[in-house]
Amino acid sequence: MKYKPFSEKQLKALFWWAPGSGTEHYDAIICDGAVRSGKTFSLSLSFVMWASFHFDKALLGFCGKTITALRRNVILPLLPCLKELGMAVRENVSANRLTVSYRGRENTFILFSGKDEGSASLIQGVTLSGVLFDEVALMPRSFVEQALARCSVGGSRFFFNCNPEYPSHWFYREWIKKREKKNALYLSFTMRDNPSLGEDMLRRYESLYSGAFYRRFVLGEWVSVSGAVYPFMEDSGMFITPPGDGYEEYCVSCDYGTVNPTSLGLWARKGTTWYRIRESYYDARKEGRSRTDEEHYISLCELCGDVQPTAVIVDPSAASFIETIGRHGRFAVVRADNNVIDGIRKTSQALKNREIVICDTCTDAIREFSLYRWDENKPMDTVIKRDDHAMDDIRYFVSYIKTADEGFGCAVVAR
Repeated sequence: MKYKPFSEKQLKALFWWAPGSGTEHYDAIICDGAVRSGKTFSLSLSFVMWASFHFDKALLGFCGKTITALRRNVILPLLPCLKELGMAVRENVSANRLTVSYRGRENTFILFSGKDEGSASLIQGVTLSGVLFDEVALMPRSFVEQALARCSVGGSRFFFNCNPEYPSHWFYREWIKKREKKNALYLSFTMRDNPSLGEDMLRRYESLYSGAFYRRFVLGEWVSVSGAVYPFMEDSGMFITPPGDGYEEYCVSCDYGTVNPTSLGLWARKGTTWYRIRESYYDARKEGRSRTDEEHYISLCELCGDVQPTAVIVDPSAASFIETIGRHGRFAVVRADNNVIDGIRKTSQALKNREIVICDTCTDAIREFSLYRWDENKPMDTVIKRDDHAMDDIRYFVSYIKTADEGFGCAVVAR
């Protein structure tokens, strides 16, 4: 495998611990900044090299939001490089372990998932010589602090990387703002710190974000969000006439409500683009009565007509409606991923990259795009829970297709 030469900042991340570097006295390193800036690869390689030079028969931890994401984003890109450096690597996928041997020393790296508050219990009782957190800002504080407490071996160190979030985030307040007290080296990356990105690719990534997300993921700033959630959708050119026949696949997304509106969207795929070609939107307050699950099911059937969707992606809290769809046996049902902020990020990218397109037949979705806003009175990223029902079903759909493309997590729960 051919590698581009490392940038100056990547080299600093690689060898910050080395004698004579001038930074070897730090106990931790924090690398934040833009997406695709090369911080993840250089820091993960640094972590394994540091461990291989300083320990033998030690346990160390790789921590990610999920094991799947950790393996995809960190471990798989790292393995070929480790082997080219002369390291012998054995991966036990079922046990989530990686054993690395180099110059007579052998260390074991355990993969941990820090997806929620309950994850802290998974790391209790382990004694570690060091730990790396990939996307630490996406992990709960309880998990991170439990992992840090496990590093009780002399000479242990901490490796953090993340993309910026809101400025009141606990990691920004407790580690980046207090880095001198924590004795942590802080490196902020931009896309220009990744030599493997050409000018065309740089422009492409810069075009994927707008507003606060541009400042976070392109400029690498910790800033608050405000205003419209999808400000670029104010351009009327973002909504098109349905492109006609010749669709290759269909899906339906659903945000379910009893008193609140129920929003259904029918999606049709041509090539790599999904079009929201029509929708069904029922507002119980406006109509003066709530629908039963059977009535919602009739609306689902009317929306689909003669087409058979691959899946109906449903609000995970809508247990009764999921049961109703499954009992009729026509549609495969998938419980949606309801991670709001992550879903908004994915939806923003999918809209700007034209992976999904909203057709002008979907008037309620168009109306909500103009109204859907961030709650500026909250200290963290929070959307106002109003005019968000089509927004939620669109987010469910994008999270589903992104997960399907990555090949994990799309469990059908009923048919």
